[in-house]
Amino acid sequence: MEPAEVVDSPSAEPTESAPAVPTPPAVGSRRSRTLLLAAAIIGAFLLVGGTSIAVLRPGPVAGWLGLAPPSPTPSAVADPTPGPVLAGLAVDTPMPTTQGLTTAFNEVIAGSGLGGRLHISVLDMATGTVLFSQDPTAMTTPASTTKIVTAVAVLAATGPAHQIATRVVAGAQPGEVVLVGGGDPTLAIDGAGFYSGAARLDELAAATRAALGGTTPTKVTIDASLFSGPAFGPGWDDDIPTGGYAAAITALMIDGGRTNPKAGKGWAQRAAAPDLAAGRAFARALGLPPEAVGTAPAGYAEQLAGSTGQPTGSTGEVANSTAPSQPVPSQPAGSGTEQPIPGAELARVESPPMISLVETMLSESDNVVAEALARQVAIAQGEPASFAGAAAAMDAVLTDLGLPAEQSDLSDGSGLSRNNRLTPGLLTELTVLAGSGSRPELAGLFSGLPVAAWSGTLQGRYQATAAPQRVGAGVVRAKTGSLSGVNSLAGTVTTADGRLLAFAVLADAVPSGPDQAQAALDRIAATLASCGCR
Repeated sequence: MEPAEVVDSPSAEPTESAPAVPTPPAVGSRRSRTLLLAAAIIGAFLLVGGTSIAVLRPGPVAGWLGLAPPSPTPSAVADPTPGPVLAGLAVDTPMPTTQGLTTAFNEVIAGSGLGGRLHISVLDMATGTVLFSQDPTAMTTPASTTKIVTAVAVLAATGPAHQIATRVVAGAQPGEVVLVGGGDPTLAIDGAGFYSGAARLDELAAATRAALGGTTPTKVTIDASLFSGPAFGPGWDDDIPTGGYAAAITALMIDGGRTNPKAGKGWAQRAAAPDLAAGRAFARALGLPPEAVGTAPAGYAEQLAGSTGQPTGSTGEVANSTAPSQPVPSQPAGSGTEQPIPGAELARVESPPMISLVETMLSESDNVVAEALARQVAIAQGEPASFAGAAAAMDAVLTDLGLPAEQSDLSDGSGLSRNNRLTPGLLTELTVLAGSGSRPELAGLFSGLPVAAWSGTLQGRYQATAAPQRVGAGVVRAKTGSLSGVNSLAGTVTTADGRLLAFAVLADAVPSGPDQAQAALDRIAATLASCGCR
């Protein structure tokens, strides 16, 4: 059986280029490019929704990312924008007709080789008009297009600026410190972590030593009990726990559970116990040996705080608060120094903002980040931070957004589960809502969607010069999905007339191999890009 999401991994380097393909910016950090793209995308989609916001106006994105907003004029921005991605978003361009799309799709669908369970939905982004459908309400195994639901749910539930805290509190014994996982999968040991801009254990250790004052750390106790239930998802293939495309989902981990932060994107060896690996890395940063690390009973940090009258809320509220730490309460110790009161917070570090985590999840189809974000939805909704709790919480968010939650039956947030069911109609409705401007926080979805022949899991696709898919380069922005026998693609595409469409193509009984299935999906999206279809 093929490992899940193997075929979603982009090529290390594009094999060829052409003027129609946008060139990635040569200067500037990934976060600066994220800000620029997110700002442009949100401005563009709000323009589609009928407002007067200019295409490069940053709106709330600069605040979400914690960065200064870019200039509203393209000439003042150091990193060039990928023009073809945002081409033709004016609302007065012709809209395709159902008959035109049906005629255009007849041949490409008939020869797709995607099997008898091929389900499609195409909507106009500006109006939500249904332009084409083929069993749009059929419950289908979605693979990684599930991450679109996870992205919208977490942006709605927590907000794009939310950051996940990893905390250290004083233990019950002198010198004991408790490392409390808040569910940040991107936490790094130092500045050489796998994820850009990640919070760092070395900085957390330095702040902890400063807060301890004259007390010498002697023991690290890890509390990863914020997440509950199984560490691996229901419906996951048997090879996933050891297959390198996922990890045990715990509330405390470093580098997405990777044993080597320098591992490339996609497959990587993962720690058998990510929380213990993080605890040992923290102990090293404090100058302690591995044997100084122990595991706490569930809710240990909260019990310590409660037993000494320290202010605390629910486990989720404590672990995810972004309020600044208060001075560390202390009590006299036998040595004459002051010992922090058990449960008092000593230090904390915080993840990149949620909009950045969503981008990482979508662009590289990161399964571990997806499961961690799904649990953030559960925490925000007051559900257990487990696979089941996250699924229930995401359904609740869909209902709150006015979307048909009955068209979602999820078992995880990444799409690795073969038990997941979504409809293409739900995915396109969700995409239209995110771009409508009625819920601005959801527009962060678009900066993370891979761009054909340019970024993420679509970087290596739409590139062959003579292939019909080539027309989609730069104008298809979509989430990929693949399990053995399951292939999907969902996102947005700009037509030849400049009309922006939302589309979702799901197939879960694919008889062909992944390469043929991907090419077929790309031809369907390219058909939308190549015609006015009127």
